[in-house]
Amino acid sequence: MPAGYQEVTPDLIEALRAAVPGRVSVGGEVNEDFSHDEMPIYGKAMPPVVVEAKTTEEVAAVMRLCNEARVPVVPRGAGTGLVGGAVATHGGVMLSTARMNRILGYDPENMVVRVQAGVLLNDLAEDAAKQGFLYPPDPGEKFATLGGNAATNAGGMRAVKYGTTRDYVRAMTVVLPTGEVLQLGASVSKSSSGYSLLNLMIGSEGTLGVITELTLKLIPAPKEVISLVVLYEDLEACIGSVPKLMRSGLQPQALEFMEREIVRLSESYLGKSTFPQVFEGTEVNAYLLVTFDGESEDALTDLIEQASEVVLEAGALDVLVADTPQLKKDAWAARSTFLEAISANTKLLDESDVVVPVNEIANYLGYIKQIAGGYDFEVKSFGHAGDGNLHIYNCSNTMEQAEFERQVADFMRKAYAKATELGGQISGEHGIGHGKRQYLASMAGPEVMRLMAGIKRVFDPNGILNPGKVCGE
Repeated sequence: MPAGYQEVTPDLIEALRAAVPGRVSVGGEVNEDFSHDEMPIYGKAMPPVVVEAKTTEEVAAVMRLCNEARVPVVPRGAGTGLVGGAVATHGGVMLSTARMNRILGYDPENMVVRVQAGVLLNDLAEDAAKQGFLYPPDPGEKFATLGGNAATNAGGMRAVKYGTTRDYVRAMTVVLPTGEVLQLGASVSKSSSGYSLLNLMIGSEGTLGVITELTLKLIPAPKEVISLVVLYEDLEACIGSVPKLMRSGLQPQALEFMEREIVRLSESYLGKSTFPQVFEGTEVNAYLLVTFDGESEDALTDLIEQASEVVLEAGALDVLVADTPQLKKDAWAARSTFLEAISANTKLLDESDVVVPVNEIANYLGYIKQIAGGYDFEVKSFGHAGDGNLHIYNCSNTMEQAEFERQVADFMRKAYAKATELGGQISGEHGIGHGKRQYLASMAGPEVMRLMAGIKRVFDPNGILNPGKVCGE
Protein backbone atom coordinates (compact mmCIF):
# COMPACT_ATOMS: atom_id res chain seq x y z
CA MET A 1 0.00 0.00 0.00
CA PRO A 2 1.58 3.34 -1.05
CA ALA A 3 2.25 5.93 1.64
CA GLY A 4 -0.74 8.06 2.58
CA TYR A 5 -3.34 5.36 2.03
CA GLN A 6 -4.85 2.93 4.51
CA GLU A 7 -5.58 -0.77 4.16
CA VAL A 8 -9.15 -2.04 3.89
CA THR A 9 -10.23 -3.01 7.42
CA PRO A 10 -12.93 -5.44 8.58
CA ASP A 11 -14.89 -2.44 9.91
CA LEU A 12 -14.83 -0.77 6.51
CA ILE A 13 -15.96 -4.00 4.82
CA GLU A 14 -18.90 -4.26 7.20
CA ALA A 15 -19.83 -0.61 6.55
CA LEU A 16 -19.67 -1.22 2.77
CA ARG A 17 -21.87 -4.29 3.13
CA ALA A 18 -24.41 -2.25 5.03
CA ALA A 19 -24.36 0.45 2.31
CA VAL A 20 -24.50 -1.99 -0.63
CA PRO A 21 -26.10 -5.16 0.73
CA GLY A 22 -25.36 -8.40 -1.08
CA ARG A 23 -23.00 -6.87 -3.63
CA VAL A 24 -19.65 -6.66 -1.86
CA SER A 25 -16.98 -9.26 -2.73
CA VAL A 26 -13.86 -9.74 -0.64
CA GLY A 27 -10.60 -11.65 -1.11
CA GLY A 28 -11.18 -15.00 -2.80
CA GLU A 29 -14.73 -14.01 -3.74
CA VAL A 30 -13.39 -11.40 -6.19
CA ASN A 31 -13.53 -12.52 -9.84
CA GLU A 32 -10.15 -12.55 -11.57
CA ASP A 33 -11.58 -10.39 -14.38
CA PHE A 34 -11.47 -7.43 -12.02
CA SER A 35 -7.66 -7.60 -11.89
CA HIS A 36 -7.00 -6.24 -15.38
CA ASP A 37 -8.42 -4.47 -18.40
CA GLU A 38 -8.07 -5.47 -22.08
CA MET A 39 -4.36 -4.54 -22.20
CA PRO A 40 -2.83 -6.68 -19.42
CA ILE A 41 0.73 -5.67 -20.37
CA TYR A 42 0.15 -2.74 -17.98
CA GLY A 43 -0.08 -5.16 -15.10
CA LYS A 44 -2.61 -7.05 -13.03
CA ALA A 45 -3.70 -6.23 -9.49
CA MET A 46 -6.44 -8.07 -7.61
CA PRO A 47 -8.54 -5.54 -5.68
CA PRO A 48 -9.08 -6.57 -2.05
CA VAL A 49 -12.75 -5.55 -2.30
CA VAL A 50 -15.20 -5.12 -5.19
CA VAL A 51 -18.46 -3.22 -4.66
CA GLU A 52 -21.14 -3.46 -7.35
CA ALA A 53 -23.36 -0.42 -6.95
CA LYS A 54 -26.83 -0.03 -8.46
CA THR A 55 -27.69 3.58 -7.55
CA THR A 56 -26.12 6.99 -7.22
CA GLU A 57 -26.88 6.88 -3.50
CA GLU A 58 -24.90 3.67 -3.09
CA VAL A 59 -21.94 5.17 -4.98
CA ALA A 60 -22.07 8.25 -2.75
CA ALA A 61 -22.12 6.09 0.39
CA VAL A 62 -19.09 4.10 -0.79
CA MET A 63 -17.15 7.26 -1.60
CA ARG A 64 -17.90 8.83 1.79
CA LEU A 65 -16.78 5.72 3.65
CA CYS A 66 -13.57 5.30 1.66
CA ASN A 67 -12.70 8.99 1.78
CA GLU A 68 -13.06 9.05 5.55
CA ALA A 69 -10.93 5.90 5.82
CA ARG A 70 -8.34 7.17 3.26
CA VAL A 71 -8.78 4.00 1.19
CA PRO A 72 -8.28 4.19 -2.62
CA VAL A 73 -11.28 3.65 -4.90
CA VAL A 74 -11.04 2.57 -8.55
CA PRO A 75 -14.19 3.14 -10.67
CA ARG A 76 -14.80 0.45 -13.29
CA GLY A 77 -17.37 -0.06 -16.02
CA ALA A 78 -17.01 -3.06 -18.34
CA GLY A 79 -13.21 -3.20 -18.00
CA THR A 80 -12.67 -2.82 -21.76
CA GLY A 81 -10.06 -0.06 -21.45
CA LEU A 82 -6.62 -0.32 -23.03
CA VAL A 83 -4.41 1.80 -20.75
CA GLY A 84 -4.74 0.20 -17.30
CA GLY A 85 -7.17 2.90 -16.18
CA ALA A 86 -9.48 0.51 -14.29
CA VAL A 87 -6.78 -1.54 -12.57
CA ALA A 88 -6.40 -1.35 -8.78
CA THR A 89 -2.70 -0.48 -8.83
CA HIS A 90 -2.93 0.96 -5.30
CA GLY A 91 -5.23 -1.69 -3.84
CA GLY A 92 -8.31 -0.52 -1.97
CA VAL A 93 -11.89 -0.80 -3.24
CA MET A 94 -12.97 -1.37 -6.84
CA LEU A 95 -16.33 0.31 -7.47
CA SER A 96 -18.16 -1.34 -10.36
CA THR A 97 -20.98 0.51 -12.13
CA ALA A 98 -21.77 -2.45 -14.43
CA ARG A 99 -25.07 -3.16 -12.64
CA MET A 100 -26.24 0.43 -13.16
CA ASN A 101 -27.54 -0.61 -16.55
CA ARG A 102 -31.00 0.94 -16.97
CA ILE A 103 -32.08 3.19 -19.82
CA LEU A 104 -34.06 5.71 -17.77
CA GLY A 105 -36.11 7.32 -20.53
CA TYR A 106 -36.25 9.24 -23.79
CA ASP A 107 -37.21 12.87 -24.30
CA PRO A 108 -38.06 12.82 -28.03
CA GLU A 109 -38.93 16.52 -28.20
CA ASN A 110 -35.50 17.52 -26.90
CA MET A 111 -33.79 14.59 -28.67
CA VAL A 112 -32.05 13.22 -25.58
CA VAL A 113 -31.99 10.01 -23.56
CA ARG A 114 -31.17 9.47 -19.86
CA VAL A 115 -29.13 6.41 -18.96
CA GLN A 116 -27.31 4.97 -16.02
CA ALA A 117 -23.56 4.83 -16.44
CA GLY A 118 -23.42 1.05 -16.74
CA VAL A 119 -25.60 0.82 -19.86
CA LEU A 120 -23.62 -0.78 -22.68
CA LEU A 121 -23.03 1.19 -25.87
CA ASN A 122 -24.46 -1.67 -27.92
CA ASP A 123 -27.64 -1.78 -25.85
CA LEU A 124 -28.30 1.95 -26.24
CA ALA A 125 -27.52 1.81 -29.97
CA GLU A 126 -30.05 -0.97 -30.52
CA ASP A 127 -32.71 0.56 -28.29
CA ALA A 128 -32.34 4.05 -29.80
CA ALA A 129 -32.71 2.58 -33.30
CA LYS A 130 -36.09 1.14 -32.28
CA GLN A 131 -37.16 4.69 -31.37
CA GLY A 132 -35.97 6.03 -34.75
CA PHE A 133 -32.83 7.63 -33.30
CA LEU A 134 -29.08 7.27 -33.77
CA TYR A 135 -26.57 7.67 -30.95
CA PRO A 136 -23.60 8.64 -33.16
CA PRO A 137 -20.49 7.77 -31.06
CA ASP A 138 -19.26 4.42 -32.33
CA PRO A 139 -16.11 3.16 -30.56
CA GLY A 140 -14.81 -0.19 -31.73
CA GLU A 141 -15.67 -1.87 -28.43
CA LYS A 142 -19.46 -2.01 -28.56
CA PHE A 143 -19.77 -3.66 -25.15
CA ALA A 144 -18.12 -0.87 -23.19
CA THR A 145 -20.27 1.09 -20.75
CA LEU A 146 -21.47 4.59 -21.58
CA GLY A 147 -20.00 5.86 -18.33
CA GLY A 148 -16.62 4.51 -19.41
CA ASN A 149 -17.08 6.09 -22.84
CA ALA A 150 -17.68 9.46 -21.21
CA ALA A 151 -14.79 9.00 -18.77
CA THR A 152 -12.38 8.44 -21.67
CA ASN A 153 -14.13 10.65 -24.25
CA ALA A 154 -14.31 7.62 -26.54
CA GLY A 155 -14.23 8.38 -30.24
CA GLY A 156 -14.64 5.62 -32.76
CA MET A 157 -15.36 5.25 -36.44
CA ARG A 158 -18.13 7.82 -36.89
CA ALA A 159 -16.13 10.61 -35.25
CA VAL A 160 -15.03 11.92 -38.64
CA LYS A 161 -18.59 13.12 -39.32
CA TYR A 162 -20.34 13.24 -35.97
CA GLY A 163 -17.62 13.89 -33.39
CA THR A 164 -16.70 12.08 -30.17
CA THR A 165 -18.59 11.22 -26.99
CA ARG A 166 -17.97 14.73 -25.65
CA ASP A 167 -20.20 16.17 -28.36
CA TYR A 168 -23.18 14.10 -27.16
CA VAL A 169 -23.08 14.47 -23.38
CA ARG A 170 -25.61 17.12 -22.38
CA ALA A 171 -25.70 16.45 -18.63
CA MET A 172 -24.50 14.01 -16.02
CA THR A 173 -24.83 13.02 -12.40
CA VAL A 174 -21.44 12.58 -10.79
CA VAL A 175 -20.33 11.62 -7.29
CA LEU A 176 -17.25 13.42 -6.00
CA PRO A 177 -14.52 11.54 -4.11
CA THR A 178 -15.85 13.13 -0.91
CA GLY A 179 -19.34 11.73 -1.52
CA GLU A 180 -21.19 14.87 -2.69
CA VAL A 181 -23.53 14.39 -5.66
CA LEU A 182 -23.37 16.96 -8.46
CA GLN A 183 -25.72 17.60 -11.37
CA LEU A 184 -23.67 18.98 -14.26
CA GLY A 185 -24.99 20.36 -17.55
CA ALA A 186 -28.57 20.41 -18.79
CA SER A 187 -30.77 19.17 -21.66
CA VAL A 188 -29.92 22.20 -23.76
CA SER A 189 -27.74 22.64 -26.81
CA LYS A 190 -25.88 25.78 -25.68
CA SER A 191 -24.30 27.04 -22.48
CA SER A 192 -22.04 29.92 -21.46
CA SER A 193 -22.67 29.50 -17.76
CA GLY A 194 -19.33 29.54 -15.98
CA TYR A 195 -16.56 26.98 -16.11
CA SER A 196 -17.67 23.80 -17.87
CA LEU A 197 -17.26 21.22 -15.12
CA LEU A 198 -19.22 18.87 -17.36
CA ASN A 199 -16.51 18.96 -20.00
CA LEU A 200 -13.80 18.71 -17.38
CA MET A 201 -15.36 15.49 -16.12
CA ILE A 202 -15.57 14.05 -19.66
CA GLY A 203 -12.21 12.46 -20.40
CA SER A 204 -11.03 12.60 -16.77
CA GLU A 205 -10.76 8.78 -16.66
CA GLY A 206 -12.37 8.32 -13.26
CA THR A 207 -9.87 10.53 -11.44
CA LEU A 208 -12.17 13.46 -10.58
CA GLY A 209 -15.54 11.82 -9.91
CA VAL A 210 -17.68 8.76 -10.52
CA ILE A 211 -20.23 9.21 -13.31
CA THR A 212 -23.53 7.55 -12.41
CA GLU A 213 -26.06 8.96 -14.92
CA LEU A 214 -25.83 10.62 -18.33
CA THR A 215 -28.16 12.65 -20.53
CA LEU A 216 -27.09 12.02 -24.11
CA LYS A 217 -27.96 13.80 -27.33
CA LEU A 218 -29.54 11.77 -30.13
CA ILE A 219 -30.10 12.50 -33.82
CA PRO A 220 -32.68 11.11 -36.26
CA ALA A 221 -31.48 7.79 -37.65
CA PRO A 222 -30.35 8.13 -41.29
CA LYS A 223 -32.65 6.34 -43.68
CA GLU A 224 -29.91 4.86 -45.86
CA VAL A 225 -26.32 3.73 -45.17
CA ILE A 226 -23.85 2.35 -47.70
CA SER A 227 -20.16 1.42 -47.58
CA LEU A 228 -17.33 1.36 -50.09
CA VAL A 229 -14.26 -0.86 -50.02
CA VAL A 230 -11.48 0.93 -51.91
CA LEU A 231 -8.48 -1.10 -53.11
CA TYR A 232 -4.90 0.21 -53.36
CA GLU A 233 -1.60 -1.23 -54.47
CA ASP A 234 0.24 0.39 -51.55
CA LEU A 235 -0.39 2.27 -48.32
CA GLU A 236 1.10 5.51 -49.62
CA ALA A 237 -1.56 5.82 -52.35
CA CYS A 238 -4.25 4.81 -49.85
CA ILE A 239 -3.33 7.46 -47.27
CA GLY A 240 -2.59 10.04 -49.94
CA SER A 241 -6.18 9.94 -51.14
CA VAL A 242 -7.65 10.72 -47.70
CA PRO A 243 -7.15 14.52 -47.68
CA LYS A 244 -8.60 14.69 -51.20
CA LEU A 245 -11.66 12.75 -50.10
CA MET A 246 -12.06 14.97 -47.03
CA ARG A 247 -11.80 18.15 -49.13
CA SER A 248 -14.47 16.88 -51.51
CA GLY A 249 -17.29 17.93 -49.17
CA LEU A 250 -18.91 14.49 -49.27
CA GLN A 251 -18.88 14.04 -45.47
CA PRO A 252 -18.26 10.32 -44.99
CA GLN A 253 -19.74 8.87 -41.82
CA ALA A 254 -16.65 6.70 -41.35
CA LEU A 255 -13.30 6.53 -43.12
CA GLU A 256 -10.92 3.75 -42.08
CA PHE A 257 -7.58 2.61 -43.47
CA MET A 258 -6.01 -0.80 -43.08
CA GLU A 259 -3.09 -2.77 -44.47
CA ARG A 260 -3.23 -6.16 -46.16
CA GLU A 261 -1.61 -8.15 -43.35
CA ILE A 262 -4.03 -7.09 -40.63
CA VAL A 263 -7.04 -7.63 -42.92
CA ARG A 264 -5.88 -11.19 -43.62
CA LEU A 265 -5.39 -11.78 -39.89
CA SER A 266 -8.91 -10.56 -39.13
CA GLU A 267 -10.49 -12.58 -41.92
CA SER A 268 -8.68 -15.72 -40.72
CA TYR A 269 -9.99 -15.04 -37.22
CA LEU A 270 -13.55 -14.69 -38.54
CA GLY A 271 -13.25 -17.56 -40.99
CA LYS A 272 -14.57 -15.44 -43.84
CA SER A 273 -12.85 -13.58 -46.69
CA THR A 274 -14.38 -10.23 -47.66
CA PHE A 275 -11.59 -7.98 -49.00
CA PRO A 276 -10.09 -8.87 -52.43
CA GLN A 277 -6.37 -9.67 -52.39
CA VAL A 278 -5.72 -9.14 -56.10
CA PHE A 279 -7.23 -6.81 -58.71
CA GLU A 280 -6.56 -7.51 -62.39
CA GLY A 281 -3.22 -9.11 -61.59
CA THR A 282 -2.09 -6.41 -59.13
CA GLU A 283 -1.67 -7.33 -55.49
CA VAL A 284 -3.84 -5.26 -53.14
CA ASN A 285 -1.82 -4.11 -50.12
CA ALA A 286 -4.04 -1.44 -48.54
CA TYR A 287 -7.72 -0.57 -48.22
CA LEU A 288 -10.02 2.27 -47.34
CA LEU A 289 -13.38 1.38 -45.83
CA VAL A 290 -15.74 4.32 -46.33
CA THR A 291 -19.34 4.69 -45.16
CA PHE A 292 -21.88 7.31 -46.19
CA ASP A 293 -25.34 7.92 -44.75
CA GLY A 294 -28.21 9.94 -46.12
CA GLU A 295 -31.93 10.41 -46.52
CA SER A 296 -32.43 8.50 -49.76
CA GLU A 297 -30.86 5.91 -52.02
CA ASP A 298 -30.67 8.45 -54.84
CA ALA A 299 -28.70 10.88 -52.69
CA LEU A 300 -26.26 8.14 -51.70
CA THR A 301 -25.85 7.05 -55.31
CA ASP A 302 -24.64 10.54 -56.16
CA LEU A 303 -22.23 10.52 -53.19
CA ILE A 304 -20.83 7.15 -54.19
CA GLU A 305 -20.22 8.24 -57.75
CA GLN A 306 -18.41 11.39 -56.62
CA ALA A 307 -16.38 9.54 -53.99
CA SER A 308 -15.38 6.85 -56.49
CA GLU A 309 -14.19 9.49 -58.92
CA VAL A 310 -12.06 11.16 -56.24
CA VAL A 311 -10.31 8.00 -55.05
CA LEU A 312 -9.77 6.55 -58.53
CA GLU A 313 -8.15 9.80 -59.64
CA ALA A 314 -6.00 9.63 -56.49
CA GLY A 315 -4.66 6.18 -57.40
CA ALA A 316 -7.17 3.58 -56.22
CA LEU A 317 -7.26 0.31 -58.13
CA ASP A 318 -10.99 -0.21 -57.78
CA VAL A 319 -14.05 0.65 -55.68
CA LEU A 320 -16.42 -2.02 -54.42
CA VAL A 321 -19.89 -1.08 -53.18
CA ALA A 322 -21.24 -2.88 -50.12
CA ASP A 323 -24.90 -2.13 -50.73
CA THR A 324 -26.61 -5.06 -49.02
CA PRO A 325 -26.94 -5.62 -45.26
CA GLN A 326 -24.78 -8.77 -45.41
CA LEU A 327 -21.98 -7.14 -47.41
CA LYS A 328 -21.89 -4.16 -45.05
CA LYS A 329 -21.94 -6.47 -42.04
CA ASP A 330 -19.07 -8.57 -43.40
CA ALA A 331 -16.91 -5.56 -44.28
CA TRP A 332 -17.32 -3.89 -40.91
CA ALA A 333 -17.03 -7.18 -39.01
CA ALA A 334 -13.53 -7.57 -40.40
CA ARG A 335 -12.61 -4.04 -39.32
CA SER A 336 -14.25 -4.33 -35.90
CA THR A 337 -12.36 -7.48 -34.91
CA PHE A 338 -8.82 -6.23 -35.55
CA LEU A 339 -7.92 -6.05 -31.86
CA GLU A 340 -9.53 -9.42 -31.11
CA ALA A 341 -7.69 -11.02 -34.03
CA ILE A 342 -4.35 -9.54 -32.98
CA SER A 343 -4.88 -10.55 -29.34
CA ALA A 344 -5.81 -14.10 -30.31
CA ASN A 345 -2.57 -14.53 -32.26
CA THR A 346 -0.15 -12.61 -30.00
CA LYS A 347 1.46 -13.48 -26.69
CA LEU A 348 2.89 -10.01 -25.93
CA LEU A 349 0.97 -6.94 -27.05
CA ASP A 350 1.11 -3.19 -26.53
CA GLU A 351 -0.50 -0.36 -28.47
CA SER A 352 -0.73 3.36 -29.01
CA ASP A 353 -3.57 5.44 -30.43
CA VAL A 354 -1.84 8.64 -31.45
CA VAL A 355 -3.70 11.30 -33.40
CA VAL A 356 -2.03 13.54 -35.99
CA PRO A 357 -3.33 16.07 -38.53
CA VAL A 358 -4.87 14.25 -41.49
CA ASN A 359 -2.30 15.65 -43.89
CA GLU A 360 0.50 14.21 -41.72
CA ILE A 361 -0.77 10.61 -41.61
CA ALA A 362 1.50 9.50 -44.46
CA ASN A 363 4.54 11.20 -42.90
CA TYR A 364 3.83 9.64 -39.54
CA LEU A 365 3.27 6.11 -40.83
CA GLY A 366 6.41 6.42 -42.95
CA TYR A 367 8.35 7.30 -39.82
CA ILE A 368 6.86 4.34 -37.93
CA LYS A 369 7.86 1.95 -40.72
CA GLN A 370 11.33 3.47 -40.72
CA ILE A 371 11.97 2.91 -37.01
CA ALA A 372 10.11 -0.41 -36.75
CA GLY A 373 13.02 -2.31 -38.30
CA GLY A 374 15.16 -1.50 -35.28
CA TYR A 375 13.12 -3.67 -32.92
CA ASP A 376 12.50 -7.37 -32.44
CA PHE A 377 8.70 -7.11 -32.38
CA GLU A 378 6.26 -6.72 -35.26
CA VAL A 379 4.40 -3.46 -35.84
CA LYS A 380 0.83 -3.51 -37.18
CA SER A 381 -1.17 -0.38 -37.95
CA PHE A 382 -4.68 0.66 -38.87
CA GLY A 383 -6.91 3.54 -37.92
CA HIS A 384 -9.42 6.30 -38.46
CA ALA A 385 -8.06 7.94 -41.59
CA GLY A 386 -10.70 10.66 -41.58
CA ASP A 387 -9.58 12.17 -38.26
CA GLY A 388 -5.94 11.11 -38.05
CA ASN A 389 -6.38 8.71 -35.11
CA LEU A 390 -3.93 5.86 -35.73
CA HIS A 391 -3.67 2.54 -33.91
CA ILE A 392 -0.11 1.20 -33.78
CA TYR A 393 0.32 -2.28 -32.28
CA ASN A 394 3.56 -3.87 -31.09
CA CYS A 395 3.34 -7.68 -31.21
CA SER A 396 5.65 -10.56 -30.32
CA ASN A 397 5.34 -14.30 -29.81
CA THR A 398 9.04 -14.97 -29.18
CA MET A 399 10.47 -12.23 -26.94
CA GLU A 400 10.88 -12.34 -23.18
CA GLN A 401 8.45 -9.94 -21.54
CA ALA A 402 11.10 -7.78 -19.85
CA GLU A 403 12.94 -7.27 -23.13
CA PHE A 404 9.68 -6.67 -24.99
CA GLU A 405 8.69 -3.98 -22.50
CA ARG A 406 12.14 -2.36 -22.70
CA GLN A 407 12.08 -2.17 -26.49
CA VAL A 408 8.43 -1.06 -26.62
CA ALA A 409 9.16 1.78 -24.18
CA ASP A 410 11.91 3.04 -26.51
CA PHE A 411 9.64 2.68 -29.55
CA MET A 412 6.77 4.51 -27.81
CA ARG A 413 9.04 7.35 -26.73
CA LYS A 414 10.07 7.96 -30.35
CA ALA A 415 6.54 7.42 -31.72
CA TYR A 416 4.94 9.87 -29.29
CA ALA A 417 7.66 12.45 -29.81
CA LYS A 418 7.11 12.31 -33.57
CA ALA A 419 3.33 12.65 -33.18
CA THR A 420 3.87 15.73 -31.01
CA GLU A 421 6.37 17.16 -33.51
CA LEU A 422 3.76 16.82 -36.28
CA GLY A 423 1.17 18.72 -34.25
CA GLY A 424 -0.62 15.69 -32.82
CA GLN A 425 -1.45 14.18 -29.44
CA ILE A 426 -0.48 10.93 -27.77
CA SER A 427 -4.05 9.63 -27.45
CA GLY A 428 -7.08 10.21 -29.62
CA GLU A 429 -9.58 8.04 -27.75
CA HIS A 430 -8.10 5.41 -25.40
CA GLY A 431 -6.84 7.83 -22.77
CA ILE A 432 -3.76 7.87 -20.54
CA GLY A 433 -4.66 5.67 -17.57
CA HIS A 434 -1.71 4.02 -15.86
CA GLY A 435 0.20 2.92 -18.96
CA LYS A 436 0.79 6.26 -20.71
CA ARG A 437 1.46 8.68 -17.82
CA GLN A 438 5.15 9.15 -18.52
CA TYR A 439 4.48 9.94 -22.18
CA LEU A 440 1.79 12.47 -21.31
CA ALA A 441 4.22 14.24 -18.98
CA SER A 442 6.84 14.40 -21.74
CA MET A 443 4.38 15.77 -24.28
CA ALA A 444 2.46 18.20 -22.07
CA GLY A 445 5.36 19.61 -20.07
CA PRO A 446 5.67 20.43 -16.36
CA GLU A 447 3.37 23.46 -16.30
CA VAL A 448 0.41 21.62 -17.84
CA MET A 449 1.00 18.65 -15.54
CA ARG A 450 1.11 21.00 -12.56
CA LEU A 451 -2.25 22.51 -13.53
CA MET A 452 -3.83 19.09 -14.02
CA ALA A 453 -2.51 17.91 -10.66
CA GLY A 454 -3.97 21.07 -9.09
CA ILE A 455 -7.39 20.33 -10.59
CA LYS A 456 -7.14 16.79 -9.25
CA ARG A 457 -6.48 18.11 -5.71
CA VAL A 458 -9.53 20.41 -5.84
CA PHE A 459 -11.87 17.56 -6.73
CA ASP A 460 -10.09 14.89 -4.68
CA PRO A 461 -8.27 16.49 -1.71
CA ASN A 462 -7.26 13.13 -0.23
CA GLY A 463 -6.22 11.65 -3.57
CA ILE A 464 -8.24 8.47 -3.12
CA LEU A 465 -10.02 8.28 -6.49
CA ASN A 466 -8.20 6.20 -9.11
CA PRO A 467 -4.73 7.14 -7.85
CA GLY A 468 -1.75 6.73 -10.13
CA LYS A 469 -3.73 7.44 -13.30
CA VAL A 470 -3.40 10.30 -15.85
CA CYS A 471 -1.50 12.91 -13.79
CA GLY A 472 -1.33 11.07 -10.46
CA GLU A 473 1.91 10.01 -8.83
